[in-house]
Amino acid sequence: MEYKDYIKQGLNGNAPLKLILCGNIQETENDKVGVVSVVYATNDKDLAEQKMNELIAVKPNNYYMVYSVPLNVDLTELSHYPSIAISKDDLQ
Repeated sequence: MEYKDYIKQGLNGNAPLKLILCGNIQETENDKVGVVSVVYATNDKDLAEQKMNELIAVKPNNYYMVYSVPLNVDLTELSHYPSIAISKDDLQ
């Protein structure tokens, strides 16, 4: 699947909460660090899509992903939960 397909999948999921995560590389004084942040949460699919487009337009070098998240659930018990992997190669 391509990036846009993953975004569509996240936006169209059945769970009510749309959660947008941002992954980026930040430089510290001596090193680079991969950071994943929750940057937006909404119950409105259209607002989530609008915000994704805004975020990508403003900071296209960041990696954004949207997830449909169920409420009142331990997300670590799901087969896949909101996360972004940052590899060692990403830090170079």
